[in-house]
Amino acid sequence: MKDLFLKRKQEFRKECLGYLRYVLNDHFVLFLLVLLGFLAYQYNQLLQHFPENHFPILILIGMISILLLLWGGIATYLEAPDKLFLLVAEEEVRKHIQKQSLISFIFWVSVQTLFLLLFAPLFLAMGLGLPIFGVYLLVLGIVKYVIFRQKSSNFFLGNGLDWDYVIAQESKRKQFLLRFFALFTQVKGISNSVKRRAYLDFILKGVQKVPGKIWQNLYLRSYLRNGDLFALSLRLIILSLTALIFIEQSWIAVAIVILFNYLLLFQLLALYHAFDYQYLTQLFPGGKGQKEKGLKEILRAIGVFVLILESLIGLLVFKDKILVLALVGASLVLQFLYLPYQLRRLVDE
Repeated sequence: MKDLFLKRKQEFRKECLGYLRYVLNDHFVLFLLVLLGFLAYQYNQLLQHFPENHFPILILIGMISILLLLWGGIATYLEAPDKLFLLVAEEEVRKHIQKQSLISFIFWVSVQTLFLLLFAPLFLAMGLGLPIFGVYLLVLGIVKYVIFRQKSSNFFLGNGLDWDYVIAQESKRKQFLLRFFALFTQVKGISNSVKRRAYLDFILKGVQKVPGKIWQNLYLRSYLRNGDLFALSLRLIILSLTALIFIEQSWIAVAIVILFNYLLLFQLLALYHAFDYQYLTQLFPGGKGQKEKGLKEILRAIGVFVLILESLIGLLVFKDKILVLALVGASLVLQFLYLPYQLRRLVDE
């Protein structure tokens, strides 16, 4: 049993490391270095010109602390077939889950503590001192332990193991990691959910239901009802608008927004394979290339909508309006150069 779960752990870590090299490419590492330098400079400026009103700082620390407490899960490495084939060894599986709960807690409380150590200068600047900061770390560590105990207890029902819940939670944990890697490269093993959003049905009326618009209708429906891509789009759009509004250095804000637009477009390219399982689509009327044309039109429509929102915000917040032109230019490059190039690669595959 121990060797089985160890093998699964090693295989999943190997898979994640394989995708990680696509995440930490030269351009993204350079962007991270610039971003970290910017954040370090802003942090230093905050400490040198510390505000007399400490309430906003306390609110920020509290919000980040709550996010860190909620961050992290228990890696059990259970899979759907285990419900049948490992049922006879349920007691060993219970011991494995208890052990993994402890290991996961130690890992995530260490990560939490490392992040919280960055707040030590803020505590000193507010005159609270290191003893109070130590108590703060200890209290959050205890709260983290209580949260993980609760998560671990949810895996059990009386004297038995809640197999369905444990397997669902492990699948959810893995899907979260794979979706992150999917922002940067094509990832295997991602499962998507479908949910009708009736309040968005009016958008479907913007595309005519005619033979020449079959793929446009299909891709628009898939986008609006995809449980992952639509939510991801909203998150990236909100992050882009937030960056434009709250980052004072305008050129850094524009660079971050361009990065988010790239990630959005790259992720939405996954729509191309949304109907691969429907073999009857090969009987659709229309010439060769209609599928690629349909996806291109939908992605460009989404990109133009996002660009209009970002441009309007940019015109309101930027003193130098030339940065809005830079944002528009970079977005057009993504839409009219990068998008056709990636579509050709998808067709060749």
